[in-house]
Amino acid sequence: MFTGSEILQTYREMDVTHIVALPDSTIGPWESAIREAGSPKLVRVCREGEAWVIAAGLYLGGARPIVMIQCTGLFESGDALRNVLFDYRLPLFSLIGYRSYLSQTAIPNDSARTFTEPILKAWGIDYRLIDVPDKRPEIVEHYRRCQSAGRPGCALIAEGKG
Repeated sequence: MFTGSEILQTYREMDVTHIVALPDSTIGPWESAIREAGSPKLVRVCREGEAWVIAAGLYLGGARPIVMIQCTGLFESGDALRNVLFDYRLPLFSLIGYRSYLSQTAIPNDSARTFTEPILKAWGIDYRLIDVPDKRPEIVEHYRRCQSAGRPGCALIAEGKG
């Protein structure tokens, strides 16, 4: 949906210092643009649960990190997310790839679509669905609102071929 340079520009508008990520097939292609730019700094993780705790440490150290993972990684990382966002009350923001959202006809039974939004709602995470390129400015707006309110938030990025 977005090029690497478009998402990099978005992160710069957000004044993000670090992108803590485990890229997937859709958001992974953005990695080269982010890495080559050098700022914000790309921090790769091995598991999605690590992303939340590394972002937490960066935030506590004065940085402005964002977590960038796919929705299946959101499922895997629930305990780390719970601890960081709710026990420590850190207002971390995430950009989460919404696997096969745009491929509902081609992949009709992908359970990732069934559970992603209900899980975000169950956790009480304020999110915005970004399902068309024209909604890219909403990422920045939502990030700023969440940061101003001191609460976690998420931009849910539709993936797949529409």
